[in-house]
Amino acid sequence: MHPYLPHLLADIQAAHRNIEPPVITRQNTETNFDDVIQWLENNEPQHTFGYFCGLDPVNFPPTHQLSLKDIKLVCQAFQEMMFSWNLEIDLPEQLPLPITYKMMVNSLNTKTEIVDSGFLTIDSCTGYAPDCIFKEFCPCLDVWHLFEDEESASDMPDDELPF
Repeated sequence: MHPYLPHLLADIQAAHRNIEPPVITRQNTETNFDDVIQWLENNEPQHTFGYFCGLDPVNFPPTHQLSLKDIKLVCQAFQEMMFSWNLEIDLPEQLPLPITYKMMVNSLNTKTEIVDSGFLTIDSCTGYAPDCIFKEFCPCLDVWHLFEDEESASDMPDDELPF
């Protein structure tokens, strides 16, 4: 285990949001809809996730200094901490752990709102697979290739149909 890891895990634990979720009532539900409308009408959020939770990406060691086991521990702790802030990060399941770690740490630089009910998801995939930051790990690739195959089949002249 990296000697800095216990300190980092303690910092992540300390970054958890320490408030009880509000009890949803009829009045709160109306307020929540007002919050959603306000969120939709606002421009870019004012602050980064790191601003809210108090963590700074510079305090996370580079992946080459950590074992895969260390990276997995940090990612699990980080996900739990994000959950306490009603945030999650949407990453491809097959994404290698070092890239997952980098994406999670980079989420500290993402401007976001913090909500008291429901969840916000940080999503980096645009759905346009050729330019996706996840490259070969993009979950949209399968669907993208399916559409490419359909287009190439429709480009065939009628006398050259494959059946």
